[in-house]
Order: sequence, then structure tokens, then C-alpha cells
Amino acid sequence: MPPVGTRTPHAPSVARTCAAILNLLLPHRRAADPDVPAPVEAFPEQLGQVADFVAVGDPIVFALPGFPCKSPSPAKVLGHLPDEGERLSLTFLNDLCAAVREVYAPGARMVICSDGHIFGDLIHVPDHHIDAYSDGLAAMIRRERLHHLSVFDLRDVLGDLPYDAKRAHVHARFAPTVEDVRAEMKSDDATLALYRGITRFLTEDTVGFEGTRSALQRDCRQRAYGVIQRSRAWSELIAEHHPRSVRLSIHPQRRGAAKFGIRLLDAEDAWTTPWHSAVVHRPDGSWQLMRRSDAERLGRLVLRDGRPSHFETA
Repeated sequence: MPPVGTRTPHAPSVARTCAAILNLLLPHRRAADPDVPAPVEAFPEQLGQVADFVAVGDPIVFALPGFPCKSPSPAKVLGHLPDEGERLSLTFLNDLCAAVREVYAPGARMVICSDGHIFGDLIHVPDHHIDAYSDGLAAMIRRERLHHLSVFDLRDVLGDLPYDAKRAHVHARFAPTVEDVRAEMKSDDATLALYRGITRFLTEDTVGFEGTRSALQRDCRQRAYGVIQRSRAWSELIAEHHPRSVRLSIHPQRRGAAKFGIRLLDAEDAWTTPWHSAVVHRPDGSWQLMRRSDAERLGRLVLRDGRPSHFETA
């Protein structure tokens, strides 16, 4: 028997299949260390997770936290419902799962772990807007026939408890302390970068703050700790509800990390997501994420089903 905490080596055919599957992900990797070479063998965690499915012939399950809700800033987004940015991103993820079947017959599916409710109070987005966004994702998946995707959110947890009670329960059970997060920031550059990125987003997204700029920055720094705590708690909750999965992330990740960073759409900033921006369609057929205020200077607004969808440049 192998020592506890280690995996039994898999057959060469399994290893080749796992490498082929990871090679499908690598071109879309969102890297925290883009200048460091990243061959397949640099991702033992993901290879092991994939092998746990391949060795027994089961469909692979990817779990992706993200798609929380739209930013509350009208300078960034077109509204509080999913738009062309989400449609393109979900289609890309579905196509990625479909591509797995070309190298591994059982294929793959992906659980979109929509995390808006877990920190809705911290980012100042009302729960009914988060409900509408998550419902919009599920409707988009059905309408576009994205059969490899499904949505999981806080409504699937703890029955009929109010959202505040659910958040408090998950935080108390799973979240690290603020002291733990601060200590990690001192020793880990990636955590520090995450904290700074979240603080920047909170500062940009805060609408109607009555106070000085310095007071706003203090408030956002404090809330950033809470967002990291809740994000970690949500990650632990996903592990409990989806214990057998390959963990992806919309945040940049180093090679060898426990999660694999995945890029959804092109953007100048590695932190930009469809829920913090609008999407621009260029004449060459390419799509790019950017702030709404920038996008509307470049092109005309396009409606889909009577609602703002994206911008198109001439």
C-alpha cells in the first residue's frame, strides 16, 4: 500500500491521456508567472486530479468558482444581468469540455460555482440582483444548449435559511481569520497581489460613498480581507459538495498551484472578467473585455433580445 496522502502511479496509457487533456487547458492558462516555462509535467496536482477520473473511466468534473454577479459600477458594465461577455465565456468553457471528448471518450462537464451570494454584502450588490444574474446564467446555458455546464450557488446550500444566515454559517465554519490572511500576505506574494487587486476593484466599484477618498480606501481595504475570507470559505464549501473535481480558477495561478488559472476572454488586464466589464466586437472578429466607459467611446451598443449586449466597432 502507498503511504497515506500519496497517489498510486497510473498506467502509461492513463498518463498519456491526462497529459493530452491538460494540453487542451494550457493554451488558455491564466498565469501568475507567465515568464516561467509551463510544460505539462509542471502541473502534478492537476494531472493527479484528472487521473483519478481517467483511471476508472469516469467523465471528468471541472469546478470553477466565479461568475458571481455584475459589478455595481455603471462605468464598467451594461447592467446587472449576464450579457455577451458571459455568453462567450460560457460557450468557451462548454467547447473546452467538448474538446476533452476528442482525446478521452467519457468527456467532461463543468460546474460553474457562482459565488456572488457568499460576499454580496461585502461588495454591496443586493441578493435579488445576484439571484437574477445566476438565473440568467442558467437560462443562457439552456438557451445556448451548453450541455456540459451547470450552475451551483448558495441557494443549493443550507435549505431555506436567509442569505445573511447562510453567509454567517459558511464564514464561521470555513473562513480563515483576518490574522491568518494578514500573515499569509506577508509570506506569499500571490496573496498580497490578490488583496491589492480586490481592494482596487472594491474602490472602483463603490457607488455613492459619502466620505473622503482616504476613508473609502480604508473601508475597501477592510472589506478586501472579508472578501478573501469568504472566498476561501466558498472554496472549502465547494470541496465539500464537489469533493471529486479538477479545480479551476479565474484568478492568475502559479505553475504547480492547487488550482489551474483559466482565461475566459482577451483583456489588457489579467484581472478583468466579464462581470467587471463590457465586451467589444472588432471588425476582425475578435472580442475584448474593457470598461463600459471605454467601450462606448469605441463603438456602437448592440442589443440582444431588447437588452444591452455588447459594443461593436466599425
